Order: sequence, then structure tokens, then C-alpha cells
Amino acid sequence: MSASAPLPPRTHAGGCSESPLRFPLEADSSPSYIRWFTDDLLFHYQRCHRRAFLDIYGDPNWQDPPSDYFLKLRQDSADHRSAVLQTFEPLHRPQFASGDWAAGAKATLALMAQGVEAIHQGVLVMPAPVEGVQLVSQPDLLVKQPGWSCWGDWVYAPIDIKLGKKPKLDYQVVAAYHAYVLSRVQGVWPAQSYLALRGGQLYPIELGRLVVKLQDTLNHSLQDLRAPQPPELFISHSRCDLCQWFSHCYGEAKAQRHLSLLPGVTPARYDFLRQHHITTVAALAQTSPQHLAPLPGFGDTVAEKLVHQAQAMMDNRAIPRTSPQAPHGFPLWPEDLPEGEFELFFDIEAAPDQNLIYLHGVLVVNRITGEETFHALLAESHTQERQAWRDFLDLVHAYPDAPVYHFCPYEAQTVRKLGQAYGTPYRHIETLLSRFFDVHKCVTDGVTLPIESYALKHIARWMGFDWRDEGANGAQSICWYNSWAETGDPTYLEAILRYNEDDCRATYHVKDWLVKFAEPYWERLYATHR
Repeated sequence: MSASAPLPPRTHAGGCSESPLRFPLEADSSPSYIRWFTDDLLFHYQRCHRRAFLDIYGDPNWQDPPSDYFLKLRQDSADHRSAVLQTFEPLHRPQFASGDWAAGAKATLALMAQGVEAIHQGVLVMPAPVEGVQLVSQPDLLVKQPGWSCWGDWVYAPIDIKLGKKPKLDYQVVAAYHAYVLSRVQGVWPAQSYLALRGGQLYPIELGRLVVKLQDTLNHSLQDLRAPQPPELFISHSRCDLCQWFSHCYGEAKAQRHLSLLPGVTPARYDFLRQHHITTVAALAQTSPQHLAPLPGFGDTVAEKLVHQAQAMMDNRAIPRTSPQAPHGFPLWPEDLPEGEFELFFDIEAAPDQNLIYLHGVLVVNRITGEETFHALLAESHTQERQAWRDFLDLVHAYPDAPVYHFCPYEAQTVRKLGQAYGTPYRHIETLLSRFFDVHKCVTDGVTLPIESYALKHIARWMGFDWRDEGANGAQSICWYNSWAETGDPTYLEAILRYNEDDCRATYHVKDWLVKFAEPYWERLYATHR
């Protein structure tokens, strides 16, 4: 047993074990609708308490159909799992009807007692510390190792196969959960629990470090999932966008004008706002920033932004940010959004799972004639990525004085990365990047908008621009690229090119809106220098 593993439980005759975890839950007679608490529920609870509750009690009709991107991730995960499992052949899989955890546990125990080398999707079951609930663990693999268990001179260690490249804490807690339930089944803790990550990494979990975290998470989840009402909702697009319950929760949040819909309201800040009885957008809009600034995680800048954000939402108007350092009172200067005879609007499309930058989209705008020309510089494979990069350099160098507008830092970061990869002289890259202007930064520095997110789509749509394909987004473009690569169907490529061009045009639209918004302040600046 490794030094980091917790002490094994005491083993009783017959192979049963007494768990070292202690749960402070008090016994009660309240009805429990959870009969089987699975590792999937534990994982979902960590990411969102409400999701786990809805998984048990929610109406299936409330669920969203899976998106193309979700289906792609599921297929990628299945392919990764299949590749890992091949390294553990021969595999034994317990035979039982789907969802019949009791039969699955019985079949798994029989395989473990035989001492088979590897078990795929075995089922481990132990009583939970509340009446009528069983803890269910189904690791991807149970692998035989030397040691002593209730069966003899062998033990099993669990392995969970995950598509991620990093051992996220959510993954680690579930891996510790597998080890915990396994310790009750085999009479001893495994020395390690493992994550098989993308890239061939087998990551050992420090069980001793995670026991307290696991105990706390289990306690709270078993309490919350037996409550009569679901946990309070909180919309977090980074975690909610792929959830099957998103539309249901989002509809409730919109009806309530929930504070989580405001950009900048994090879960931690939301807790502090609730403690100060600020629970609605209207209440926040009427709050003085000076009242919020002393709160942990706020400060003067954040407090002002949040109050302005609530005011913008209440009035559906753009609110200029102020700058005491600027004589015109506005943080954006004319040189932040320069105009010239030509302006370039730049957007990249990539296939991250293939480490490929396959499209440089550039919209060239002639400010004198009003002509607009879109250039799609395409790499149909890895072998063409270098040529697409060269084509991009040739295009931007044909307009040596033109500013290059993009949205967020990704384009600038990728230009630097490609320059290094293909040996473009450093001075050439730095000269080019000096012409780059991040429209997203200009927006967030200069104005507060009545929107839920400062992503390009939210900003541009509020300003009156829309995409030709309703479902177009970055995740969908990845799916279109994979479908195009697999089938050669040109309709997928056409959809990608439309989406990329629309992103460039949206950036152009936002930049022009922002210039018009700033013009009164710049006129004031020019007037003071006459």
C-alpha cells in the first residue's frame, strides 16, 4: 500500500469490512426516493447539485435533445475507452440486465472471487448511511493486483477512463468513491485508484488526500437529493451548456431574472449578495457600488461593473464605462479603434482534437469604396496547414497599413504559435501583431451591455447582427469539420465557411457600433485640444 493511501478498514469474518469513513447524517424516517446512488450521480452533483436532483426526479420531457457536439464527445469518449480497454485484454464483463444493480453486483463478486485478471464495468454495491439507499460504483475497470483480500492473495484496483487530458478534481473524487465502495466489497482498500486519461496517461489518485473531500461530498449529496425541493438553480454557461436540463433551468432563470444571468456574478459572489439580501437584478441595480466593494472577491472595479450590469439589464441600454484618467471621461481612445483606407477582420477555425488550424477567414473592408471581400484560406489536411499560413501572411502583408481586428486573444495567440511552428521570423510576427486590435477587450473596457454573456454572438445580436445559420457556433463548426473530413460532403464545408465569414462580419459590425458609441466622447476630446 502506498504511503498516500488511507489506512485499510478492519475486516470481519466472511470478508465484510467496516469503512473508515464516518457520516454525521442522523437517522430519520423520512421517505427516500433514492434507492441506488451511483457514481454518475456523484459526478453530476459535483458539477451541479440541481442536475443530480433532476436526474432522479425530473420529467424526461424537460430534457434537451443531445447536440451534435455532445454526440461527438460521447463518440470520442467511447473510442478512447475502447483503445484503453484493448491494453487490458482479456476482459471479463459481468452479465446482467441494464439497471439491475443487485444482479450486476452478484455477477461481479463471482468474477472477483475467481480471481480473473480484469473486469470491465463491474458493479460494486454497499449500504449508504441512510436507510434504503445503496451506494453503487461502476468503474470502467477492476484490475487484479498482488495483496490480501477476503478472497485470498489478490486485490483489485479501480480504473476510470476519462477523455480529459487533466485529472480534474471531479474525476478524482469519483475515483476515490470507487476505491471506497471497493474497500467494503473486498475487505481492504486498494493501494491506488487510477484515471486513464487521453494521451495514454495513467494517473494515480492520492486516496488519503481525497477521503475528507469524498466524505463531505457524499454527506451533502445524500442530504440534498432527499430534500423535497431541488437545489437553487445557478446558470453557468461553462458548465451548463451541454447539460440535458439546460433549457428547463434557463427558462426558470429567465422567468425569475436570476442574478446568475448577469456576467460577473460567480457562485461565490452570488452567495455574498444573498447574504446581503440582494437577490434580484432590480435590487442589485439600486445598490451602491461602495456597499459591495468591501466584500471578498469584489473591490471597486467589480462592484461598479456588477451594478452597471444590473442597471443595463433593467433599462435595456448600453452604459459607458468611465475613466478618471481620460480627459474625455471615456476609457477608449481613437487609437484603440483605428480606421484606415482598408480594415481587416480576422477569425480562425480549428480542429482542436486534431491539433489543426484549418481556416483563416479574413474580411477585407475598403473604407473608401465600401467594397467588402471575404477570403477563406483553407487547409484541407495537416499537410496544407503551412500553405494556409503562408497564404494568410501574403494577404495581410498586401495591406501593410491596415489594422487587423479580431475577437478575443485566440487569433493573436495562434498567429504567434504558427509563426514559431513554421519558422516565420520573430520580428515579422511582432510587427504583424502590432496591427492587431481585440474588439472584445475594447467592448468590455468601454461599455456595459444588457446581455448575459460577452461572447461575440450575444454582443453582435444585441447590436442587430445575426448569423445566417441559426445553430452555428464554435462547437458545431468542429462537428461540421469532422463530418466533412469523414464524408467529403461539400455542404459541411460550405456551412463552416458561412459561419466563419459571419464571425468576421459580426466583428466588423461590433467594431463599427463601438466607434459610433465612442464618437461623442472623442469629439469632446478633440474640442479640448483645438
